[in-house]
Amino acid sequence: MAKIGARAPADRSGGGRPAGAPAAGLLAPRPMEGRIVPDPGRGSAWITAQIRQAIVDGAYGHGEKLPAERQLAEAFGASRTTVRIALGQLEEERLVTRRVGSGTFVNYRSRGETEDIAEVTSPIELIEVRLGVEPHMVRLAVLNSTARDIDRLQEAVERMERGSTDPESFTQLDEQFHMLIAESTHNPLMVWIYREINDVRCHAQWAAMKDKVLTSERIAEYNTQHRNLFETIRSRDVEGAVAIVTNHLHYARRQLLGAGSE
Repeated sequence: MAKIGARAPADRSGGGRPAGAPAAGLLAPRPMEGRIVPDPGRGSAWITAQIRQAIVDGAYGHGEKLPAERQLAEAFGASRTTVRIALGQLEEERLVTRRVGSGTFVNYRSRGETEDIAEVTSPIELIEVRLGVEPHMVRLAVLNSTARDIDRLQEAVERMERGSTDPESFTQLDEQFHMLIAESTHNPLMVWIYREINDVRCHAQWAAMKDKVLTSERIAEYNTQHRNLFETIRSRDVEGAVAIVTNHLHYARRQLLGAGSE
């Protein structure tokens, strides 16, 4: 799919364009490359799907800025309010990040971009990196989290407590919880770093260890630790939160070492 609102190649024939005619491709995608037909009858869900597809197809790379709301509204034949709702949904899906005064930037990174480093990073090496990153990440989350961040963290903890009874579901919910802590720092670089960490966590090396490490008893213990971590973040207890996440990661490291020796 072509970029939304991409300019068509300049006419180099020397003929120019008729006086008063609009610049070719100024707002529309390149002809014959995923052209979008404006349709005011379609709502934000359709616009979300179109932009999502463009991102996943690679029309926009990681960190690249999307067209402005005004350009998207004209390209889709929709109001800026409808476009804003669509971008909000993409932000909820963590495909984009919106920065006030700067614009909307792509978060999505294809699996192939992180494959090489994931191939050569062991689960123990991953935990060692997390020990270097997450205590300070939690410190920033305690200092910078908003009421909305706290609500989202609470929802994540409650989801884990209700539904994380098997290794696969627990792993997904655990990744979401720690990612929400990263987002609560409101530091774009920290969010990017932690997204890279989560990508490595998805690798087959960790998948092979999950069933050994994540017994029902250990999942229950992890959930208790997550609840305690959340409570210290909510109460703005910096040192308490740092101590809990540090102990949490040392506990995980011990479980990995034990599984590796079996």
